[in-house]
Amino acid sequence: MAEVGRAAVRDPGELLPGGFWEAVAVWLEKPQVANKRLCGVRLEARRRAALPRVSPRGRRPNAGPEPEEPGAAGRGPRPPEGGPGRGPEESRHRRQQGEGPGEAAAAPLLVEGPGQPDKAGAGEGDFSAWDLDSLWDDFSRSLAGGSHELLAFLTGARAGSQPEAPSELDVVLRTVIPKTSPLCPLAAPRREVVVQDVLNGTVTFLPLEEDDKGNAKVETNNVYQLRLGRSKEEWFISVSIFCPERWHSDGTVYPKPAWLGEELLARLARWSVGSKRSGFKSTLCLVSIIEYSKTYQALKEKHKDMVKVWPEVTDPEKFVYEDVAIAAYLLVLWEEERAELGLTAKQSFVDLGCGNGLLVHILSTEGHPGRGIDVRRRKIWDVYGPQTCLEEGAITPSDETLFPDVDWVIGNHSDELTPWIPVIAARSNYSCRFFVLPCCFFDFVGKYARRQSRKTQYREYLDFVTEVGLACGFHVQEDCLRIPSTKRVCLIGKRRTYPPTGEALMDEQRTREKAERVRNCAALPRDFVDRVVLQVGHLLLDAERPCAGSSPSGSLKAWNRGGSLSLADVASELDGETLRRLKRECGGLQTLLKNNHQVFEVRSGRVHLRDWREERLRKQRQPEAKRRLFSEAFKTRLCWFFSHHPDGCALPSDCCPFAHGPEELRPAQTPGRKQVL
Repeated sequence: MAEVGRAAVRDPGELLPGGFWEAVAVWLEKPQVANKRLCGVRLEARRRAALPRVSPRGRRPNAGPEPEEPGAAGRGPRPPEGGPGRGPEESRHRRQQGEGPGEAAAAPLLVEGPGQPDKAGAGEGDFSAWDLDSLWDDFSRSLAGGSHELLAFLTGARAGSQPEAPSELDVVLRTVIPKTSPLCPLAAPRREVVVQDVLNGTVTFLPLEEDDKGNAKVETNNVYQLRLGRSKEEWFISVSIFCPERWHSDGTVYPKPAWLGEELLARLARWSVGSKRSGFKSTLCLVSIIEYSKTYQALKEKHKDMVKVWPEVTDPEKFVYEDVAIAAYLLVLWEEERAELGLTAKQSFVDLGCGNGLLVHILSTEGHPGRGIDVRRRKIWDVYGPQTCLEEGAITPSDETLFPDVDWVIGNHSDELTPWIPVIAARSNYSCRFFVLPCCFFDFVGKYARRQSRKTQYREYLDFVTEVGLACGFHVQEDCLRIPSTKRVCLIGKRRTYPPTGEALMDEQRTREKAERVRNCAALPRDFVDRVVLQVGHLLLDAERPCAGSSPSGSLKAWNRGGSLSLADVASELDGETLRRLKRECGGLQTLLKNNHQVFEVRSGRVHLRDWREERLRKQRQPEAKRRLFSEAFKTRLCWFFSHHPDGCALPSDCCPFAHGPEELRPAQTPGRKQVL
């Protein structure tokens, strides 16, 4: 045995030892976070077991108490109350909301995978629950029969003692999946047994060796252990190797000992006191990680030349490999769906707001019939060839915008269309499914208005789209993709919550809910909004203001910037019917004024007229990308100040971003984004 690293851990927030087990869970369930040469893991089985120890003569060492009823074998006792802290089960519960930690204690073996529900043991060569029972029994017997050194390493401080209180281990069988690449195409998955001893504060990783017939046993090479301990009132984490002279580094699953003692140890120490509860699932929860890795690498190799011919102004590295990853995910999801339903024909699809169309191109070249629709044609479309069906056209959600002939409706960063994707899929046909990857936050009529402050805006918006899917009658599942984007959570609707006979009733409910107005002032009549804006504008122009001077740009012309009024002062000048109408909207008067940001600024509860001379100076200091987006909207709306301000617009026509009269108007187009007209 050799300790290859030890790190002191400061714990001012009293997060240990629970934080240690949360850090261990990351390394157990998501080792690719630390070891970039791994694709991920599959947790195949889990069980409770007793601490191995030398048993009395004539009695074989068991893996838990004798069963009292069928199916109870291996059911071990729980750690005593007031123990050293939260163990693996509670840590897993804190990270994965809605997944009961008690399930592992209610059965001798918990078959699970974080993000692999119903998939553990489903692939070629996978272990079953019975296999882990048998494997652990054989290993316990070998420890008690003669492998005393390994037993001492496994049990640590308790190796020489026989505690009166029964102790319990959490035994996990996992498959570690390396990344495959042209440089390393033969990297095979490796299986390990992971033994977590909560009372002793240790986690031991035991690699498995398999013969030609598939029989497995624990090997003593590459056995290592993580340990949480205390020394002079200070916490520490250590990494030890059982037999360093027999350690073999393969560069993927088993790195060099120095990496364990430095890189991994540093991450564990940081995670132990800095871990935060996540509101998101682990990556690739709903598909096989092995199949995804194979598919992704194959697609990446097939489409890597697309980076060289990318004619768009967007970053080819990001967009090409992101769409390759999304396509790989969908292909694996659909392949598993065909196997589950016994289908042979490949699923058809429509991608709404398809943008550059690369996702459509990849799915089509893999044999899935489909098309993409976007409001604006892209240069890259000409590269794909006629076999990729891409259509230029506006997408206006209505009773006519349905797709009864497709299996899947896709919304990949579909902006304003995002909440409509479940609705369109639900109304297209009963068997239609949807996949949506939300990015920008829109509801059915405009920008999404936040409802809660306890969640992040992203988490809240995902919940909103999920609610839409549930209201449309879908069982909505969530997964996290491996793409180079901060917005990488997708929502999937594969099955309905009602039988086919209930379709007519559900469609009536969907139609009624679709007609309900979102109360954020966006659906108010235009003439009503214009009247309120004009009235408030005149109030500000007549308000007390500082003496007019030269403009910020140095012009000698004095322009009436008006004064400022509190929201309460503005409201007091409006008639009762107008106020009652505004109070029925979320945010009322303030929301209406903020929606009309061309005219008003609302700061610290006070309303001002917006001075576009200052805005122009601010725009000039912005990054080029934002300035380009700003210029793309140039002259697409009429200038309110040109039409209604007594001094006209403060900017000359060629500098004002808004049209000085109808003759200057030009069509609204936003090349950098997908648009709904």
